[in-house]
Amino acid sequence: MILHGLHGNEPEHWQTWLAAQLQDAGREVRYPELPDVNRPERLAWLEVLRTTLDGLTDGEFDVVCHSLGCLLWLHHVADGTSAARPARVALVAPPSPRSTVSELADFLPVPLLVDEMRWAADGTVLACGTDDPYCPEGAQVAYGLPLRLPTTVVPGGGHLNVAAGYGPWPAMLDWCGRDKLAFLV
Repeated sequence: MILHGLHGNEPEHWQTWLAAQLQDAGREVRYPELPDVNRPERLAWLEVLRTTLDGLTDGEFDVVCHSLGCLLWLHHVADGTSAARPARVALVAPPSPRSTVSELADFLPVPLLVDEMRWAADGTVLACGTDDPYCPEGAQVAYGLPLRLPTTVVPGGGHLNVAAGYGPWPAMLDWCGRDKLAFLV
């Protein structure tokens, strides 16, 4: 399952490329278009997330989140609602929990719950850039340390989006093709 951020499933984004690569390899891909992508509402996005999880088997799928999709996943984890439990989760470039971007307001504050995060998947990793304009304090500091997540910091990776040069992203495709939790750049 792939969860996009603000502005939706952009055709040039690595997530859209990843979905196509995985589908071409015969993998089932769930890549929902979350509603009102320019004015997201947490409860509406959570409902789509829960619906997307329907029918999945515990421990037999991965979740890849980018930006606001990460905050969506953290709210899902905090809700503790019963749903299929992924084998692995990759949180990529979450925005700052102190963000002042008005479109993110409904997702703030961000729940940072260590025990719930450990229960929510067999393993979760964080990947972030050193110079993400949407998380100036650094996602490793804002999320990796408080949630005790293994973190891969990509030098010069920015927000790990199209603007930072991440259309195709072979490292993410490699992560999806391995059973190991570690994310390798």
